[in-house]
Amino acid sequence: MKALRVLVAGLALALAAGAHTGQACEAPQPPSASAVTEGMALAQRTSQALDASGAQVVLLARAGQDLRRYGLQWSHLGFAYRSTDAQGRPAWRVVHKLNRCGTDRAGLYRQGLGDFFLDQPWRYEAAFVVPTPEVQAKLRPWLDDSRRLPLMHTAAYSMLAYPWSERYQQSNQWALETLAAALDDGATDRHRAQAWLQLRGYQPTVLNIDAFTRLGARATRANIAFDDHPNSKRFADHIETVTADSMFSWLAGSQLAGAPQLVR
Repeated sequence: MKALRVLVAGLALALAAGAHTGQACEAPQPPSASAVTEGMALAQRTSQALDASGAQVVLLARAGQDLRRYGLQWSHLGFAYRSTDAQGRPAWRVVHKLNRCGTDRAGLYRQGLGDFFLDQPWRYEAAFVVPTPEVQAKLRPWLDDSRRLPLMHTAAYSMLAYPWSERYQQSNQWALETLAAALDDGATDRHRAQAWLQLRGYQPTVLNIDAFTRLGARATRANIAFDDHPNSKRFADHIETVTADSMFSWLAGSQLAGAPQLVR
């Protein structure tokens, strides 16, 4: 696998986001001066909050899109971990999965906090949860290992991937399944990771999306599909998917991590 170091713009879990089917990637527009200032300021505040937490690994979320109509606060999540910069100084790095230019493919990326927040989010806030020391100890070896990190990764992407299918995978789902694999020594594939999550009571977010909206999204967005969802749920407009909000709730309820901490 190629090195995971690349600067990309974050795409969020919102039906309005993404490129039209067949649309080629365009050269990224440079962020405005105000966006750079606000993004770097949020990165600095986040770094200070993470330092103060005493953690080695956290799950870090951002608000890339306004998802209040779905009752959600956060659109995208990754693993932030203590590392060093090119000069050997302490620094926080983020590993996460991103959709490629609105296509039906996605990849894994490693960024600094500044890059993570330079995508002009809907609001300049972040949230993180600190896993228990035992969970951090199991997760940390995965995050530097470019051979182990992709084990739960599927390139085929759908923003609204069904949590209990292996056909597609969205960004938050990759993080959740990677967490499960790190905690379950027997998890060598996505099927086993998903079984572990079901056994431990993870509950995905349920979105009410009618047939007209589904058909329109599927016809015009390469990165949205619904054929992995069971017919009984899909035809009832009952769309389940993995969100940062549902992950935070489950982690706290399972006592695998503390309550979310807000960074403003």
